Amino acid sequence: MIHSAFIRAAAPQLPPPHSIGPARNGSTENFAIEGRNLNYSVTTRQGKFVPILKDCSLRIPSGQFWMLLGPNGCGKSTLLKILAGLLNPIDGFVYVKKPKSFVFQNPDHQRPVQTLSGGQKQRVAIAGALAEACKVLLLDELTTFLDEKDQIGVIKAVKNSLKNSEEVTALWVTHRLEELEYADGAVYMEDGRVIKHGDASSILDFIKVRQASYIDQINS
Repeated sequence: MIHSAFIRAAAPQLPPPHSIGPARNGSTENFAIEGRNLNYSVTTRQGKFVPILKDCSLRIPSGQFWMLLGPNGCGKSTLLKILAGLLNPIDGFVYVKKPKSFVFQNPDHQRPVQTLSGGQKQRVAIAGALAEACKVLLLDELTTFLDEKDQIGVIKAVKNSLKNSEEVTALWVTHRLEELEYADGAVYMEDGRVIKHGDASSILDFIKVRQASYIDQINS
């Protein structure tokens, strides 16, 4: 689990394509998802302006399985919904290869599948998205309500779908560090900002260092 109170850091410049890693087809410039300098905010009933996303930039190579991580409330799901076209940013540039499909955190919001288990529901939701011949899968914390067995089953279902079609790209929002082992790469957010993105192992190491630093601070 990712702690909700890491040290803040300035948003990095978007890395050049070669620093993110090649897509499966060998191209280093073939991206299925790109966002540049995305900002999003809401206004409360009291008229207070609340920023949710702050100058976020990311790139996801075509044909890969990437994860989007960060503490609760950091803006992960908001960013995913902007990429899906469900929300409009205040400013910034968004490109997502079409057709694209969004799979909700709660599969009951996707289609009526009342007789199925949680894991089965998520597989049906993924299958339905793929049946639309989508090029990009945007997946919002699919394992939140599942037990450990179903968590792994759903992740493997996505992974196998990408193996069967090199044209499909997936971006998976999660707060579970253990899921990173299945990813090709990852994006890490804090406080509405993209702090770092790259290969999954380097992101995992980065998060562990942040956690250790936080623990040292509260113990000092």
